[in-house]
Amino acid sequence: MEAILCMLDEIRPEFDYKESNNFIEDGLLDSFDIISLVNMIEEKYDIKIDGLDIIPENFFDAEAIVRLVKKSGGNI
Repeated sequence: MEAILCMLDEIRPEFDYKESNNFIEDGLLDSFDIISLVNMIEEKYDIKIDGLDIIPENFFDAEAIVRLVKKSGGNI
């Protein structure tokens, strides 16, 4: 989970992701941020995230993102 939080901090360092329960609703991530995050995750974990999995629900919080990485075959 720390690696995911580091990636989020790299994309938007001005936000405290640990204090949010919904990154989308709280305005911490927009569509461009999600695409950047997906690219970073795919590169770091050497996986391919299915386009059908790039939906807001999979980016609500760090736990949802970790589940997505695991579902996509990432060893996190």
